Amino acid sequence: MGLSSVERIIPGARWLRGYSTEFFAADFIAGITVGLTVLPQSLAYATLAGLDPQYGLYSAFMGGAVYALLGGCREVTIGPTALLALMTSRHTNLGGMSGPHLAILLCFLAGIVELIMALLRLGALVDLISLPVTIGFTSATALIIGASQLKGLLGLPGSPSSSSFLPTMKFIITKFTDLSPSDALLGIGSIVILLVLRKLKDIKTPEDATKKRKIFGGLLWLISTSRNALLVLISSMFAYHAQNSGHTPFILTGKVKAGLPSFSLPPFETDISGQNGTTIHWDTMDMITELGSSIALVPIIAVLGNVAISKAFGGAGIDATKELIALSLSNILGSFVGSMPVTGSFSRSAVNYASGVKTPLGGIYTGILVILALSVLTPYFQYIPRAGLSAVIISAVIFMIEYEVIKPLWRCSRRELFTVALTLILSLAIGVEIGLLSGVFLDIAFVMHRTARPILSFEQCESLSAIEFTMMKPRHSLLCFPATEYIRTALNENIARLERSPTFVVIDFRNIHELDYTAAKGIIGLKKELALRKITLILLGCDEKVKLMLKTSSKANDVWQVKDENELDILLQDVKGNPKEELKHVIAPLLAQEDNEDDITVIRKESQ
Repeated sequence: MGLSSVERIIPGARWLRGYSTEFFAADFIAGITVGLTVLPQSLAYATLAGLDPQYGLYSAFMGGAVYALLGGCREVTIGPTALLALMTSRHTNLGGMSGPHLAILLCFLAGIVELIMALLRLGALVDLISLPVTIGFTSATALIIGASQLKGLLGLPGSPSSSSFLPTMKFIITKFTDLSPSDALLGIGSIVILLVLRKLKDIKTPEDATKKRKIFGGLLWLISTSRNALLVLISSMFAYHAQNSGHTPFILTGKVKAGLPSFSLPPFETDISGQNGTTIHWDTMDMITELGSSIALVPIIAVLGNVAISKAFGGAGIDATKELIALSLSNILGSFVGSMPVTGSFSRSAVNYASGVKTPLGGIYTGILVILALSVLTPYFQYIPRAGLSAVIISAVIFMIEYEVIKPLWRCSRRELFTVALTLILSLAIGVEIGLLSGVFLDIAFVMHRTARPILSFEQCESLSAIEFTMMKPRHSLLCFPATEYIRTALNENIARLERSPTFVVIDFRNIHELDYTAAKGIIGLKKELALRKITLILLGCDEKVKLMLKTSSKANDVWQVKDENELDILLQDVKGNPKEELKHVIAPLLAQEDNEDDITVIRKESQ
């Protein structure tokens, strides 16, 4: 049964076809389970972004509803992530309401850029970001995020001069003696507990286990999945009890604004704090200038992560353009309810998958839970210890550091390991944007170098009838203009190293499937240059595209070609036996007409 017109416009409508009670139960359970994960993470990521905690919750419900209607992968959950929170934090320290205003505007503009990318079908641009670049970037980001949370984890007073890695680490080392013992104990203990609880989900229940054993296994999985919520709940209860007893052992989150956000346009002007307590008004252009490169980098990173998650869970059938549209509208509409930039979360998507979700409608149930939390639970969020939220973030991002790739890359591809190292070091030392762009440019430079300097191999060969010739084999399928002079120079250098100059040079074109005009003219020029030295150039195994390009590039059909080793041997015998003739009757030139097969028949008759 094909898709209806409504389903073509709103892809999520197809999930409603045949939506059963069983699907509802599965989606509801998965949605609530993901909600127990997203609540503490949203509060923590808002703090990481330099915003009040409620903005994390504002970011956690709209994306799920939009993706349920437009998304193509049932496991994907849209919401705030540590990486986008870190990139947002660069613009939220200017004082006043400028932090939330800039974060919301960045969310809106990122959605607009993503929508433009979708309309222009530019999703393939993320293919320019290779896996080594991604590994270096995410590992550096994890280290930066972890370092930024050490202040809250240890209860240190003050703030670093910058959110970058090196200033943050300098601040931590300088202020380490001023740590709060109670906050440090809670923070470090929380990380240990979270890492231990994380392992509970790996305890497998045998298929032939008893009913009680299966229930126990399910309980362990639930505890492991909701570990963040359990930690925040227990630590908050302890802090609440201590507060009522007249003690304040921990630095707390503070009051969280209750109620749902108003639905309104994103802010296009704001006020920042100037010197001596003055206020400076910024218009839209001032805000865009401040956001700068983040307007492009945030959507690129969001798209990269979301498409990767969609393909990881949804397989090859995922339409990248439709995913871009879903993500863009999640950000655009999210900005109307005070959201910071959002994308797919791999950890929460994994929870969604493990919970047995059946359709993207599970995201709506997660959003409902977040809305209920905003309506009912916000008075209690103020008792959440900051050390607990820092522990939640650190225990999540620590697994983003992909150190396990070092050994295989060292053994197999040190060039790619260098890309990882460059991206990682520059991201830590200068900034994640510089690190990411440097890694991308390094990969592009390598591809350009491979194009300009193709791998060539030279062999001294003999034909079937023992006639000697020099064989040059390009290893790549493309020969274009940057490689033209390099091929000529490499061939001449190889000939110069030989004891005696060869009579024949054969270029193996069986791997070459594309030849541009400049390279074709270079081959023709090489043929003439070798002819002056009484060396015959022959091309072996050219395909039709290469033939056409050479035909277009030469006025005279004077470049010899053969299909295989048998024809090569026939040609070599005839040229050797008739060195002073042009031999156009022996074999069709590369640029011959479509009657190539008839010409080869003539060759064989004359050779008999």
